Amino acid sequence: MKRLLGTLALGLAALGAQAQDWPQKPVTLVVPFPAGGSTDMVARAISPRLGEKLGQSFLVDNKAGATGTIGATFVKRAAPDGATFLVTSLGPLVIAPHLIKGMQYDALKDFDPITVAVQAPNVLVVPAKSPFKTVAEVIANLKAHPGKMTFASSGNGSSDHLTAELFWQQTGTQGLHVPYKGGAPAITDLLGGQVDASFQNVNAVVQNINAGKLRALAVTGDKRSPVLPDVPTTAEAGVKNLEVYSWQAIVAPKGLPPALRSKAHDAMTAALNDPAVKQQFTAIGLEVVANTPEQFAKFQQQESARWKKVIETGKITID
Repeated sequence: MKRLLGTLALGLAALGAQAQDWPQKPVTLVVPFPAGGSTDMVARAISPRLGEKLGQSFLVDNKAGATGTIGATFVKRAAPDGATFLVTSLGPLVIAPHLIKGMQYDALKDFDPITVAVQAPNVLVVPAKSPFKTVAEVIANLKAHPGKMTFASSGNGSSDHLTAELFWQQTGTQGLHVPYKGGAPAITDLLGGQVDASFQNVNAVVQNINAGKLRALAVTGDKRSPVLPDVPTTAEAGVKNLEVYSWQAIVAPKGLPPALRSKAHDAMTAALNDPAVKQQFTAIGLEVVANTPEQFAKFQQQESARWKKVIETGKITID
């Protein structure tokens, strides 16, 4: 009887320890951008599924500002106890560190990578009334009139900005960068013809393309986008080494216990691959990645080195 009671006690203790390995309080998914954008959408799509899988509340908290570094800094300073995660775009992890002086975190050392959630290529778009119908025509115009053709972006150092810079570097041309405070106003002026072109995230403009309000000239993926099957890749359009993906990922404060990290990864990748969630993403051109922490860490290092080179070559500043 004593042996049985002892076995039961050990079993209950093990269950108690297992229950305590996740914080018994609401978990916050910090999004370092305003509500309504792609990163915010990813966080809000998976949070209910995470709540169902782990049996507790998952809250989305938008801490916008300073190109995403305010929210990232907040998460860096949070306790590594599984109660706080950062759901972010590539900007704060692989671009901002090369543009902002006096950063309050080291993007490669101060976080535990969980997974790259989704990715999508950018797409070179022009207004529907634009005279440009091919990438070759854009390049010819840039060479004939250096620094004149305007390219809108969601801000200095954004994925769409740096894709344009890389495009100019790869084609030996130069356009005029016009930064906006977010993707929405950039797209509004593009629709109105106030700017000539933009490398926008596919998911941000696919509806305007399908409605005939914007003309898509090429996507920056290594293959055609399923939501834009008739649009060539930049390689097919004659521009090599311009494979660019915008991506969203999830990280935790450095020092998350291995058991918690594994549990978080399993729950988050399961949420991303939930059929309803996956359909929501793929319908607008987002591809679910859901890779391992090790794959994410290697990818982050590669992306950081790549954008560092583009920024230094283009002498790009955040000002």
